[in-house]
Formats: sequence, structure tokens, C-alpha cells
Amino acid sequence: MTIENAETRLHAGATPPAAEEFAFDEHDFEFAAEGDFAALAAEPISPVSFTKEAMGRLARNRGALCSLFFIVLIVLFALIGPLVSGYSYEQQLTGHDNMAPRIQGLEKLGFLDGREAVPMSTGVKIVNKYEKLEDGETVYHWFGTDVLGRDLFTRTWEGTRISLFIALVAVLIDMLFGMSYGLISGYFGGKVDMVMQRIVEVLHGIPNLIIITLLIIVLKPGLLSIILALMLTGWIGMSRVARAQMIKLKEQEFVLAARTLGARPFFLISKEVLPNIIGQLLVMSMFSIPSAIFSEAFLAFIGIGIPVPMASLGSIISDSFKSLTAHPYMMIFPVVVLGLLMLSFNLLADGLRDALDPRMKDR
Repeated sequence: MTIENAETRLHAGATPPAAEEFAFDEHDFEFAAEGDFAALAAEPISPVSFTKEAMGRLARNRGALCSLFFIVLIVLFALIGPLVSGYSYEQQLTGHDNMAPRIQGLEKLGFLDGREAVPMSTGVKIVNKYEKLEDGETVYHWFGTDVLGRDLFTRTWEGTRISLFIALVAVLIDMLFGMSYGLISGYFGGKVDMVMQRIVEVLHGIPNLIIITLLIIVLKPGLLSIILALMLTGWIGMSRVARAQMIKLKEQEFVLAARTLGARPFFLISKEVLPNIIGQLLVMSMFSIPSAIFSEAFLAFIGIGIPVPMASLGSIISDSFKSLTAHPYMMIFPVVVLGLLMLSFNLLADGLRDALDPRMKDR
């Protein structure tokens, strides 16, 4: 019986034929070209590492790539911006107060040429304070100046340096202290875990703003007070994530096998468990960066952060808020930089979470 006859009997509802009733002829099969087998055999199959696969998924995430581009751009401007402006962040220029933004090249196009619309009692008046200066043709303030005649371009990027420094401190505190605390607590468990978690609950029950305010009362306002506040409470979220991951993995077979072979706790934590959870911890630390930046900006905005005359994005926004109706440009640029910095870190953290999650490989 040929294959065609068997298919006909099946469509007709007959009983399927037995295996010995089949008879194949030369038209039922087709020989493959020998070149196809040779090409398949010669093609090397190299394993793809998890890191390379994760970077590939991250590279396909347009939102994460755009956020990474903006972060790099902001970092570059923060490094070189105060150096190329020609002004210092605390320099007060006589007669340069409340000057609108002016940029070389764009002024000829009628855009960012130093003119601004100032609301008056009789209406709106177009003013260009650069024309009143003796050397007005060679003076440029790319972001304008504040009420004291300080260059806002320099002060904005100087304040961005402080925000990036706070972000770096937050990551170091999370990865060094919070991660270690959570891993130790989750690994040993029992009474050790109970005591360590009660300490975490006590610290977490105290509002962060109260801790920072008390530190500033005891110490002088500045970066030291903010860093100490982050060291007291900023690592709690990271420690909880690290503890949960440790509890989930410490009873896995590969950890039990290493323990049976005589591995010590430090080796098990650093060599067996940590490489398997470093992705989640890295993502958690990235999400803590915008929170730390916002905390510093908020404290500076309400006047208990970085002291004057140091520049901070929060203090610049606070000073510019008083002149918002008359000179809105003073507030636009620092707000845009602060918002773009926080949004970029959030998008990058979200992209890293998707890239480092093995469950996303088939999506």
C-alpha cells in the first residue's frame, strides 16, 4: 500500500493500515543536496554568554538607549560646562542681572538673542539688556543670568555635578552596605536575621526627612549631612531585595553542593549566590538614583540643603521660582536638566531590568 492510498482510506473513515501494509517507492522521497549538509556541518555553533545576550536585549530597547545617550550627554556637560563658560558659579557680574539667554550664531536667527518679554503695568515690553552694555556684542550668557548677575549656564552644570555625585554615593551605599547587610541577614537566618531585621524596621519607621532635618540641626547644611542621611536609611530597600533573593537561592542544589564540599559562608555568598542575583541588585540600585537626586533637590529647594553660594539644581530652582512670572527662563533650564536626568535614570533602570531578566529572551 502506498502513502496516497493510506491517506485516502483515512479520509474515508476506514481503519488505519498496519505498519507492514505500507510500501514505499522511489517517488515518495527526495534526496537533499550534499552541499546543504556540508554547510551545516562546517558552520560553527558558538555559545552565547548571558552578558552578551543581555546587552543585545538592551541594545534593542530604544528607550533605554536614548536615556543612556542623555545621561552621557548630561555627564559631559557637567564636566566641561563650567570650564568653557568663562564664569565661575559664584561670580557676580555688575550690570548683568536678569539677562535673558543669548547664544552665538542663534542670535542672528532671532532665537535666543538676549531679548525677553517683560510684563509691565501697561503691557508687555521687549527688552534686550545686552544692548546697554559697553561690550554687549561680545557678551554671551547661554542660559541667562539670575537676579545677582551670576551665569546660569555655569551654575546649572555645577549643580548637576552635585546631583551626579549624590547619585554615585547612593549607588555605592546600596551596593556596599545595603547589599552586604541583606545577604548576611538572609544567609544566616534565625536569630541573626531576626535582630538585623528589627534594626531595619526601626530605621525604616523614622521618616527620612526627619532624619535629614535633625542631622542638619546638629551638623552644618551641606553634602555631609545628606550623605549621612543616605547612609542611615537609603540602603534599606536594597537590603530587603538582597535578603529575599538570598532566602530564595540558599537552599538551591548548587549552593547545597558547595556547602557539602566544605565551602565557607563568605565563599557561598560571594561566589555562588551573588553572581546569580547581581542583575536584580544592579537594577535596584539604578532605581534608587532618581530618588536620591530628588531628595537632594527637594532639600535644597526648601532651604536646608547645599548652602549658598554653592550651586545646586534645587537651590537654583528655588531662587528662580521667585522670578518665575517676570523671568521664566531662569527656571526652565535647571528644571529641564533635573527632569531629564531623573527620567533618563528611570528609563535606563527599566531597560536593564528587562535585559537582565531571562524570562524576557523570548519576547
